[in-house]
Amino acid sequence: MPNVAIVGATGAVGHEFLKILAERNFPVNELRLLATKRSAGKFISWQGQELEVQETTHESFKDIDIALFAGGSGSTEYAHSAVKSGAVVIDNSSAFRLDPEVPLVVPEVNPEDVLWHKGIIANPNCSTIIMAVALKPIFDLAGIRRVVVSTYQAVSGAGREGIEELETQVKAWSRGEELISKAFPYQIAFNLIPRIDVFEDGDYTKEEWKMVRETQKIFHAPTMAITATAVRVPVFRSHAESINVETERLVSVSEIRDALSKAAGVVVEDDPGNDRYPMPWFTSDQDEVYVGRLRKDFSIEQGFNLWVAGDQIRKGAATNAVQIAELLL
Repeated sequence: MPNVAIVGATGAVGHEFLKILAERNFPVNELRLLATKRSAGKFISWQGQELEVQETTHESFKDIDIALFAGGSGSTEYAHSAVKSGAVVIDNSSAFRLDPEVPLVVPEVNPEDVLWHKGIIANPNCSTIIMAVALKPIFDLAGIRRVVVSTYQAVSGAGREGIEELETQVKAWSRGEELISKAFPYQIAFNLIPRIDVFEDGDYTKEEWKMVRETQKIFHAPTMAITATAVRVPVFRSHAESINVETERLVSVSEIRDALSKAAGVVVEDDPGNDRYPMPWFTSDQDEVYVGRLRKDFSIEQGFNLWVAGDQIRKGAATNAVQIAELLL
């Protein structure tokens, strides 16, 4: 059984790693919990054990086989040290995703890319993962020429600070108090913010460019045309996405629905007559990507619309990384 380290074990994704390793009965010999100096010395209960959190250093990875990095600056600082110690790094940050030497993997889409890793495997951006799982059956069925996606991203995508800010603002609003914004550039309670991360080329945000470039890499489709608008919404957990797809060949809605219903990691919830469609409230704490509102785009011959929701902390981060570790085994 492998020795496993979690870097960033005390954060939101780190906690999710612990939960998912247990849920999926991932075989672990030793589990080493690593975090910043500030968190060192804390104890975390896992599978009947009390595990002490250790400070992450360049020497933390001796005898470790798989190192799960929850994201953040620790990846660029310690990932190469982990590889030098003999570990395979599965990294949740954006540091290595577009490196041509590093596979970028969604197990339902491109599991074979794990085979050519050189010590580091990158976990894609949460919104990218959710979209890629939904697009894969369509890509295999009919090819994809163009994707237009708008995201509706939960505050937990910004970490605990995002969750706490929405909670605090709602409570302050109910008491008639001033709403203070720190985690987001504007009030998030009862508002939408069409900006996630910093603005980059063409006035697209970094989050939007991630969805473009990472999806092209995952599908090995550099000419797939993708445009994205990423929006933060006052929802605690689980991202939603409106996706418009133009396929390479003409297929029917029923063919797409059939392909999606048979796909790994996808749940089709599409019954407009009974008001059934995916929503963050019901997809939170789930590993599957839910797809609904599937319909023809009548403005273009080979176009389709779908609405997708998925838990960005689980499938969009921790679960996807553990699935990659399972592929390694």
